[in-house]
Amino acid sequence: MTTLGSHMWISYSPDLRHWGRHRLMLEARRGAWVDANKIGLSPPPIETSRGWLVLYHGVRHTRLRAALYRLGVALFELENPEKCLLRGDSWIFGPEAEYERHGDVGDVVFPCGYTMDADGDTLNIYYGPRDCAIALAQASVRSLLSWLDANASCERRQRAQDL
Repeated sequence: MTTLGSHMWISYSPDLRHWGRHRLMLEARRGAWVDANKIGLSPPPIETSRGWLVLYHGVRHTRLRAALYRLGVALFELENPEKCLLRGDSWIFGPEAEYERHGDVGDVVFPCGYTMDADGDTLNIYYGPRDCAIALAQASVRSLLSWLDANASCERRQRAQDL
């Protein structure tokens, strides 16, 4: 585990009052990754036939800007959710539009929640652009899983295909 940044953890509870068995799920990466300094779970994980699909926010501090916030995606085992199967090698969604780039806190897209359409595939992702508004983006669960297959590290990709 790195000593840099903030990481994503999981805890377990027998009764939703007493928590323990804290485990590290996903580390902030070192270097120039978009999630190099801080990561955090955003909306609740999405159960798929392949595992728990997690959208998370990643933060990287730069010299020119205070921080860049973008979305990453990872896949965790269904029965052992602390085990990461796939983690994207780059971000999947970042600030592009004027209302995402300039404002109270520029260059921020922060996922807050989602709803799933009746088709069981279309995600309506509600996110906060520049920390002062709410916006909507759509994605496909199938497309996110396919993107992970094509854009995750080889070691993790092989383990996921072995399942």
